[in-house]
Amino acid sequence: MKNQFEPGQAVETTIVQISGDTVFIDLGLKSEGFIDKAELTDDKGNLTVKEGDKIKAYFASARGDELKFTTKIAGGNAGAAELESAYKSQIPVEGHVEKEIKGGFEVKIGSVRAFCPYSQMGYKNRAEASAYIGQHLTFLITEYKNEGKNIVLSNRRILEQEESSKKSSLAAKLTVGTRVKGPVTRIESYGAFINLGGFEALLPISEISHARVNKVEDVLSVGEEIEVEIIRADWERNKVSVSLKNLEKDPWDSAEDDFKPGDKIDGKISRIAGFGLFVELAPGIDGLVHISTLEDVGANTNLAKKYKVGQDFSVVVEKVDSENRRISLKPASSAEQDTSAKDYLASQDDDADTYNPFAALLKK
Repeated sequence: MKNQFEPGQAVETTIVQISGDTVFIDLGLKSEGFIDKAELTDDKGNLTVKEGDKIKAYFASARGDELKFTTKIAGGNAGAAELESAYKSQIPVEGHVEKEIKGGFEVKIGSVRAFCPYSQMGYKNRAEASAYIGQHLTFLITEYKNEGKNIVLSNRRILEQEESSKKSSLAAKLTVGTRVKGPVTRIESYGAFINLGGFEALLPISEISHARVNKVEDVLSVGEEIEVEIIRADWERNKVSVSLKNLEKDPWDSAEDDFKPGDKIDGKISRIAGFGLFVELAPGIDGLVHISTLEDVGANTNLAKKYKVGQDFSVVVEKVDSENRRISLKPASSAEQDTSAKDYLASQDDDADTYNPFAALLKK
């Protein structure tokens, strides 16, 4: 069988069999590749993989039809020749962080000592230097000089590759329109961040509900798991936005049935603009009272000085345009006032012998 692989070549493959000290992987060829089982065990000697698992491996060498792969170079496999090959082929190496030295850390790979600068240890949420001492970590060799006497490592490059791989996997699954669950990780004034498989997506405050949300913390709490829909996904810029309100019933779908021209509604002023007042008729539904319909108001009147957000305001529905999400309103006496007036008129009808000019005027 002709070898199709170059030293250090990476493959995404599946474990097909685990036998004795060997893990066999599928290469899509007549024969399989193999990895030493010891590479895939934890500190206690427990196997960390099983048949059917997907793994990433690197071609190490060929002996006849046998193709040897590795997931990393470590321990007794870390001789000078192996480390030079790892440098040239960018195969990960495993090392033990021995101590902190000037400018970084001393790392032991097998019997070889190497150096990892501060800037290359950890990635986004870096710990204090002391937290790395004594750890077994994975590195890439970024410099190999003087026959292995000067070796420089990067743990950060490994973590960046892992994040890139994880992001590619998420990007394939989390496309626009996908619904997914995740916990709220933090809350800001402009929205909340949701953990989607290790990636933080933004839930803007405007996408939390059809109803007006003034403070995110009034609706959500850190640690709460919610279901959201992906509405924007720019993985190259690490920006993903999600929506909670897309999973709610849109109140505008039934607006024309819920609000008819002539209906009188007691609402609240939700927003003040130069051209009029927006009045909330129901959660997620606002209508406009144009400035031209307001009493004692001119074109140059500062409405914000005359009215306040949250103020009760009674209106009559003039026109409903659900397609463009617009409702035209005009000021009206409150529904409560109308009810009181009707009750008053009814009481006058009970006393036919008494003439009340004010009641007669209301009846006209």
